[in-house]
Amino acid sequence: MKTSLRTLALAAILLAPSTAVLGAAAKTYQVTGPIVEVTPDTITVMKGKEKWEIARDKDTKATGELKVGAKVTIMYRMTAATIDAKDEGAKKADAKKDDTKKDEKKK
Repeated sequence: MKTSLRTLALAAILLAPSTAVLGAAAKTYQVTGPIVEVTPDTITVMKGKEKWEIARDKDTKATGELKVGAKVTIMYRMTAATIDAKDEGAKKADAKKDDTKKDEKKK
């Protein structure tokens, strides 16, 4: 009986979906400072001497009144908008492999 319970428990663990397999959510970051500008699509915060412009949409949750001068803490994630991969790195790696093979043949 104990063996079959252990087997069932092990099977449940192995069959359970894993976050590593399904893909984990992107890391969350935060920025805190006074609001310097608010639009329907963005909020700009002064952090030290830098202005941080963060995009927002209809799904962005906000509590309190977002007005210039109010101190806020914004939690955000970085998401790629586009990715343009260049094949140059792969070509250089292939060229190095070819050069290594030629050198080995000469020996």
